[in-house]
Amino acid sequence: MTARRLRASLKGWGGVGAMAVACALAVLFALLLPLSDAHGDGSTGVGGQGVAEGTQAKAEECTDPQDQSLAPSGDESGATIAAIKKRGYLMVGVDQNSYRWGYRDPNNPNNNKKADLEGFDIDLAREIARQILGSPNDILFKAIPTNQRIPAIQSGQVDMVVRTMTITCDRLSQVAFSAPYFLTGQQVLAPQTSGITGYDKTLADKRICSAAGSTAYDKLDADKKAGTLVASADISTTVPNQLDCLVRLQLGQVDAVVTDGALAASQAAQDPTVVLKGKTFTTEYYGVAMKRGADDLVRRVNRVLEDYRKSGWRQSYDTWLSATLGKDSPSQNPPAAHYK
Repeated sequence: MTARRLRASLKGWGGVGAMAVACALAVLFALLLPLSDAHGDGSTGVGGQGVAEGTQAKAEECTDPQDQSLAPSGDESGATIAAIKKRGYLMVGVDQNSYRWGYRDPNNPNNNKKADLEGFDIDLAREIARQILGSPNDILFKAIPTNQRIPAIQSGQVDMVVRTMTITCDRLSQVAFSAPYFLTGQQVLAPQTSGITGYDKTLADKRICSAAGSTAYDKLDADKKAGTLVASADISTTVPNQLDCLVRLQLGQVDAVVTDGALAASQAAQDPTVVLKGKTFTTEYYGVAMKRGADDLVRRVNRVLEDYRKSGWRQSYDTWLSATLGKDSPSQNPPAAHYK
């Protein structure tokens, strides 16, 4: 698989103090009960019916995880979709703290009495609800921390997770994925004045933050064990939500953050005192995660994505991500879908 590079052009929001407060508030919001939209109370009680293990590739059989999903289908006669239709709304695990992906903007003039969720992932979740149930508002959003994405799916708390979730071989042994809907890669985020230049020897003796359960931590841990990451780098700081790393960075508790370049670019846009250092050093793809065995839902979501890539994806990208990622970003087009 040919490596692709992510170039991010950054635009700031405002002063450091204001952003530190904003980010701290975002972390507090993340500690509240999961949110709801249009249906239900947003509780995390187990919902939906159990589903038998399906046909997703096992990790040991997987080489290109982004190409392991099931072929798309518009058939809605399966048990999983039938249960969703009977319920009347889609339960989707999302982030509410990732600027431009899934977040609340109280300054949006269209958000009258409350700050509704918006962002690139939110647009996709609403399109899935629209095609399956007939309305983009037939959806219940649940705030899911990074390290709880897979448990939320396995326990039935949500029907799917649309939350900047990278498709990996290991995760395919635990959940099912759609075909990819976004291309990115891991990147280093650090203060502008830092001597860190990227994912290299300048990380020596530096404290690096990553989200627990993230591909960023998996990469750091694997490279530390393999000796390809400088030995004195400290990767012990992990947090439930990726945004917590930015707060730690602002408070001086860590020296750098490693996360997906697309997320890092959005965080740099929030706080102009931090910047991306170096280029992306992995190639990764986001997918919609669902329960293993829910083959009818996986195929239906892939049908939605086939349509969305042709109409809707570009508009959402231009609305939310173009300003932070730039026109020359390899992420500016939806990745091609290949099915097993």
